[in-house]
Amino acid sequence: MSSIRHALRLASLALLLSPSAFAQATATPTLPADATLLQVSAHGETSRAPDLAQISAGVVTQNLDANAAMRANSQRMNAVIAALKQAGVAERDIQTSSINLEPQYKYAPNQRPTITGYQVSNTVNVRLRDLAKIGDVLDALVRQGANQINGPTFTLDKPEAAMDAARTDAIKHAQARADLYAAATGLKVRRIVSISESGEAPSPPRPMMMAMAKTADESTPVASGESTIGVDLNVVYELGR
Repeated sequence: MSSIRHALRLASLALLLSPSAFAQATATPTLPADATLLQVSAHGETSRAPDLAQISAGVVTQNLDANAAMRANSQRMNAVIAALKQAGVAERDIQTSSINLEPQYKYAPNQRPTITGYQVSNTVNVRLRDLAKIGDVLDALVRQGANQINGPTFTLDKPEAAMDAARTDAIKHAQARADLYAAATGLKVRRIVSISESGEAPSPPRPMMMAMAKTADESTPVASGESTIGVDLNVVYELGR
């Protein structure tokens, strides 16, 4: 008798674990016979003034001796980092991105290349949270020896709220389009069957929104502008009478 009960338990377990049983347990409910599915693609977006800027600043030095080139580069980069800290940039917002030491070659016809010296480059990535000081920071970096600057790139420190606003805007557009199709076909929107988010698309600053950040002594002008965050949604609706 115990062997029969054991066999029944194994059979029940096999049924629960079988792919067909799992598929039946997780299958989506059957739609009503009179249901019509409508898939709508919608885009939503919102604009925000950026509150974070990212730049890269580097020092490039050259010397006949590799050690001398490295020492000179270190001195100037220490001055650059000190200038950033003096401008109020926190240590967590300064990060070394690359340090390179490369020989410099002289090329001549029918001769082997010869080393004429060495070049050292040291680059840091910097996040600036006070956008009004960007011009002053750039000027200070150049004064302290930075001879490579890229940026700024403007963004949002915490984009979640902007993303949610864009999602809400996309849903409104999708709902309005679904209502339009339903009315045009003599149907009504019953419910949303599924929603999928296909991506986001931040856009560059809009020129007409730019405000020039300048100090009294006319530091380097920087335009922070306004950034647009976008979201694309695919929404499936159930329509019926």
